[in-house]
Amino acid sequence: MNPFFTSLKEVWSRLSWLDIVCSAIVVMGLLVELFGLGGGFFSFLGFLAVIAGVYLSVRLVGWWRSRLLWRLRNRLIVAYLFIAVVPILSIIILVVLAAGILYSQLGAYLLYDDIHQRIEMIADIAQHIAIAHQSLPASISQSELERILAAQSYAVHDRELRGLEINFSNDLSLPRKVVQQGKDSFAGLLQEEDSPPPPLWLISLRRIEDSKELRWVVLRVPVDSDFLSTIAPDLGVIQLNLMENYEGTAPRGVLYRSGEKQYRVAGRIIASNRTLQPAMFWLDSPVNVVSRLDSVFVAKDGTVDPTRPLLAVSNARPSRLNARIFTSLGELRNSYVIFFVLVGIIFLLIEAVAWTTGIVLTRRITRAVADLYKATQFVQSGDFSHRIKVERMDQLGVLADSFNQMTSSIGTLIEEQNRRQRLENEISIAREVQNQLFPSTLPSVPGVEIEAICKAARSVSGDYYDFIQLSPTHVAIAIADISGKGISAALLMASLQAALRSQALTEGSEYLSTADLVARLNRHLVRNTGDDRFATFFIAVYDSATRTLRYTNAGHLPSFLICKGSAHLLDKGGMVLGVLEDYVYEQGELRVAPDSLLIEYSDGLVEPENVYGEEFGIARLKEAAIRVQSAKPLMVAESLMSAAEEWAGTPEQADDMTVIVTRLR
Repeated sequence: MNPFFTSLKEVWSRLSWLDIVCSAIVVMGLLVELFGLGGGFFSFLGFLAVIAGVYLSVRLVGWWRSRLLWRLRNRLIVAYLFIAVVPILSIIILVVLAAGILYSQLGAYLLYDDIHQRIEMIADIAQHIAIAHQSLPASISQSELERILAAQSYAVHDRELRGLEINFSNDLSLPRKVVQQGKDSFAGLLQEEDSPPPPLWLISLRRIEDSKELRWVVLRVPVDSDFLSTIAPDLGVIQLNLMENYEGTAPRGVLYRSGEKQYRVAGRIIASNRTLQPAMFWLDSPVNVVSRLDSVFVAKDGTVDPTRPLLAVSNARPSRLNARIFTSLGELRNSYVIFFVLVGIIFLLIEAVAWTTGIVLTRRITRAVADLYKATQFVQSGDFSHRIKVERMDQLGVLADSFNQMTSSIGTLIEEQNRRQRLENEISIAREVQNQLFPSTLPSVPGVEIEAICKAARSVSGDYYDFIQLSPTHVAIAIADISGKGISAALLMASLQAALRSQALTEGSEYLSTADLVARLNRHLVRNTGDDRFATFFIAVYDSATRTLRYTNAGHLPSFLICKGSAHLLDKGGMVLGVLEDYVYEQGELRVAPDSLLIEYSDGLVEPENVYGEEFGIARLKEAAIRVQSAKPLMVAESLMSAAEEWAGTPEQADDMTVIVTRLR
């Protein structure tokens, strides 16, 4: 099949019903746009098409991402891009943004500094005129003296301060508005609402102390297009925005906030014959410069705003600003440039080496992974003879060698798995056989209720219990703990069960002494098992007619009889079975009070330890049994099991747990 149709079929299989609906909506939206259809329905359809297009774009990106990143080579390339390239690009972007901010602030500083230099210049002129006014001869008239001082200032500063006006006045209206109380001078920017154009001036006022009457020398320089064209020659176009108070609620134009006040643009002064300088190279893109200047604004009604803002907007070329910054680098200027170029070249060489190294390592890694993938395909098909060619003993080479060793041992592992499966089958059979050894029916003896629970630590238990009805009124209850675990314990249990039943089911066995019965079982185990095999054993025979209980304990944990809140241990007997052939056992006998409870158990029920290493113990088992002695035998057995598990605090068992509860009415 054509690969294109194969890919198309794969894409179609991945589409959901929502994808198909969104695709149809996008197609209809394109048709609406193509034929220029309008109206409410078609507009709504176009809106749905946009939403569906966004959804399909997200789905396409996710599908493309999964396809792209399936190959390890693509993953490594993407990882390398994020590790190496993205940080470099981020740093470059950060440097560009920082340079833009720096150049913008430098341009703003140049404009601000140039204007304030002229303000300081006219302030110095006013100060010099005031000093000269005091030093000239008194024979000269006031008007002649002021004319001479003004003419001298014009001659010196007319070229630098075009349009300079020098006036002497005894009118105090303006000084009272702009000069702070206790001061004798003022210099800065001044806006007068009722003055003829231009509305903005550089102004300096200074009081003349020596005159017969209080007089002020006033210097003015108009801030107009010609003035702006002479300042900050390193900048391009300069525009000065005059602001006015705005107290409306609906925004009109661009608003500027200063403190709690809002301002809007009231007028503009644009520098004449100023254009942006041509770029020196392709990276020499212009930067925008915005600078704030404060002026004193005098309204028509005489109110004064001492900090009316002015916004100076301009642009500049970084190359011109660089020339301004590096006009004087000192004697080592050329050395600095050469050093910077060398560092740049070394950086580029390092980057090239890093790229080459990354590509080579990527090819090696992906080739090794591709060989491993191909080898897994052979293993999947059942061919374990395929080997990967190991070219380098690096980690990938060791991985390939390990894969070869793994494939060579797979046959052995499969055979071992088969043997393990056969062993598990045998264990399953042993478990079934053992389950058949436990009594399937309870004896029917008047006044006797028996329940038993056995929880194996492994698949096959080493604990054994049995109930044998010897006569209509006699019942034998036995429990044993076989040494070892698993199948060997199960086989010994089967042998013990067979010997017990062969002895107990003979005629007259209900009157047989339990000590003799245990002695016979002991001889059987000694003669038919190894020296390392033994079993603890407890058997009790209860006669419901005479309410007599006969028992023998062969090394087993003592069972106990509970009656009216007290417990009687059944500990008479002897040593464990399977050690000494001619050992003589002892029989214990006692009368049972009505509604007594016989508890038989294995060591797995009393040996669980808590987090402090304390065993559950026989005493706690007796207390737990006494607390529930009036309950049914099954509930008593479950309660004892739960008490031991809660004491251990974990469901894991270290040994088999068995308990037999017999109610003797």
